[in-house]
Amino acid sequence: MQKDLVDILQGEVRKNGISNLVISVSKVSVTTDLSIAKVYLSVFPQNKAAELLEAVKTNAPLIKHDLSQRVKLQLRKVPNLSFYIDDSLDYIEKIDNALSGKENPIENRDLLDKRKKF
Repeated sequence: MQKDLVDILQGEVRKNGISNLVISVSKVSVTTDLSIAKVYLSVFPQNKAAELLEAVKTNAPLIKHDLSQRVKLQLRKVPNLSFYIDDSLDYIEKIDNALSGKENPIENRDLLDKRKKF
């Protein structure tokens, strides 16, 4: 399912003539009853991620139809698709910067989240 979704999404990007955008499906988790599939998208450049996510969400029924045509002999039911942006690469980069000393919260206290006083 993940590979088919990548083919569908990248095909739509190419068909619309967008050349400076890379989209990939990093993870798909499906419920046991095949009712919902959470699809995590990784987008480069990151600044276009929110715009692309909205476009994908509005076209979710068409994407589900294309997916159903591809997997009709493999699945009895095609799940409803809900799309999310995968921010794991940003999280990994933040950890790398902290470990390499670039962003040391001990030296620069502004990097830490401020605690709320009740």
